[in-house]
Amino acid sequence: LVGLAFKVSAVPFHMWTPDVYQGSPTSVTSFFSVVPKVAGIAIFIKFMYLPFRGLLSEWQYILVFMSIASMILGAIAAMAQTNIKRLMAYSSIGHIGYAIAGMAAGTENGFKSTLVYISIYVVMNIGAFACILLMKRGGKYVEEIGELSGISKNHPLMSLGLLIILFSLAGIPPLAGFFAKFYIFMAVIESEMYTLAIVGLVTTVVSAFYYIRIIKVMYFDESKKPFEKLTDYKIYGSILLSCFLLVSFFLYPSILNEIVSNIKIF
Repeated sequence: LVGLAFKVSAVPFHMWTPDVYQGSPTSVTSFFSVVPKVAGIAIFIKFMYLPFRGLLSEWQYILVFMSIASMILGAIAAMAQTNIKRLMAYSSIGHIGYAIAGMAAGTENGFKSTLVYISIYVVMNIGAFACILLMKRGGKYVEEIGELSGISKNHPLMSLGLLIILFSLAGIPPLAGFFAKFYIFMAVIESEMYTLAIVGLVTTVVSAFYYIRIIKVMYFDESKKPFEKLTDYKIYGSILLSCFLLVSFFLYPSILNEIVSNIKIF
């Protein structure tokens, strides 16, 4: 559990995450934010569901602690950040807390909800870091949230895409991020872990603050010098695809549940 918690940046083994996210090139950070998380959660589920499912009482409250601590730290620490990559680091810690909450339920629905959550989280993160890769001025990447000031006037499509992604990360309906958290909370409540559910709901509300703060900077602050126009349309394609999936998910929200149900581990 210690090794896997370090891998997915769960509290109290999260200390490396903010510095690595901020200090690495953005392309490398985007890799860190997705691939190790998916691999770590997959191994987490494999171990907890197969060999150790019969020992639920031995490890359940360890996961409950990690989940609550990750959600609280992710929600509170991110509010003080001015660097967008560092903010995304604390955001990832909070989101891992929600994913672990599903596993902490110890039920098949709980593990399925975690798989659904991490799948949607990957789409949101790819879109978010694609937007961060567009933050380039004078041949250099900029990372301060203040540099996004008023970009809606100069980069309306980028700002709209980032708005959709941030609202989804915050869990605003009817975007996919809302359904991701909804499935987690349903699994936790079914297991009668009401304290975990309440902490999750409260931290969701708190974390919405720093996502909405970025949107406020983009749309309501005074405009600064625009970013460079990139000719690499693969980045724009990633943003468009992410936004399309996040917005259209409500049309068929059970599709991921059906896919997850067919995975052999269950």
